[in-house]
Amino acid sequence: MMEQTKEGTVQEWSETKRDTGSAAEASLARSPLRLLIIAPSHDILGGQSVHAAHLVKEFGKESALRISFLPINPRAPGFLRYLQRVKFVRTLVTSLVYFLKLLANIPRHDIIHVSSAAYTGFIISTMPPVYLGKLFRKKVVLNYHAGQAVEHLRDWKRTAIPTARRADAVVVPSNWLVDVFAEHGLKARAIFNHIELDDFHFRERKPLRPSFLSNRNFDPIYNVPCVLKSFAIIQKQVADASLVVVGDGAQRAELEELARDLKLRNVKFTGLVAPAEMPQLCDEADIYLNASNVDNMPLSILEAFAAGLPVVTTNAGGIPYMVSHEQTGLLVEKNDYEAMAAAAMRLLEDEELAAQMTERARAECAKYRWDVVREEWLDFYREVAGEKKL
Repeated sequence: MMEQTKEGTVQEWSETKRDTGSAAEASLARSPLRLLIIAPSHDILGGQSVHAAHLVKEFGKESALRISFLPINPRAPGFLRYLQRVKFVRTLVTSLVYFLKLLANIPRHDIIHVSSAAYTGFIISTMPPVYLGKLFRKKVVLNYHAGQAVEHLRDWKRTAIPTARRADAVVVPSNWLVDVFAEHGLKARAIFNHIELDDFHFRERKPLRPSFLSNRNFDPIYNVPCVLKSFAIIQKQVADASLVVVGDGAQRAELEELARDLKLRNVKFTGLVAPAEMPQLCDEADIYLNASNVDNMPLSILEAFAAGLPVVTTNAGGIPYMVSHEQTGLLVEKNDYEAMAAAAMRLLEDEELAAQMTERARAECAKYRWDVVREEWLDFYREVAGEKKL
């Protein structure tokens, strides 16, 4: 059975198998591929860690694959772990442990799957396994997630573009990122993030209550202040409106102070919430608000779709590729809190529109189901394992 150690070290996943009869699995099953997934652990909550955990869990059931997981943020052994608590020293110690684990584990695998963010994280966490993987003549998959791709590829050309070209294949979770990479002459394949539909209870919300949910980390790119300002307008019109704000980060004190300055009532800051708790929070809310300025394919919106939450969101990055205005959600311009408030009020006043959107959004989830995404991943690994360059 699967077991993850408390040390955050590499884990082998060798679940007993299921026979699905897929052509991709039949091709791979003759000689299981040794796959090393490199990504943030749940010590860094966010879309990348959630996505990686899903892949490890599901791929651990495949007879075609033998899975190992290496966190980019490993917990150091012994005395070194105490040094990880010291500011500045923490980064040095963690990077050293990470590099040594890469050296120990990359040679033992066939495909190195590297989950990637942008900017400094790209240099520290992505570049080492990509170049070490090629040094050891392994197949390397760059799985790029960052919503900052436009700025990253434009402003960090000397590191981002050569590294992407060094990888055997680039896979991204949205067609938007496919287009962004293409602008730089880089080929990428889209394999969507998947959503555990069975974990979420889809329900019709009639009557639609003024019960709002926000679920983004407290980072400037996600612009949670815009949600609070929008909610202030809503609450002036609907006195009993409530808002649950899920997340944490450097802006926490600033956001709580803003809520006080705006004299908001019925606002709850939950702090970080484990992924397993999100279905309940989604079920308790009636409208989802997202105000990000930079984004790709947020899992939080897919979760809202799965739970039947009507979505009001900004049109940042790849969001218009997954949310169709007035079809599966309402789109507003970035940083326009007045437009966001107006869109939310429109839903409260037009429950039929909200119901139609959530039904379409639920249907949209079909292409994010694991049984669909699984086949795409297995086909993808089959191609990478061959001599064909993707």
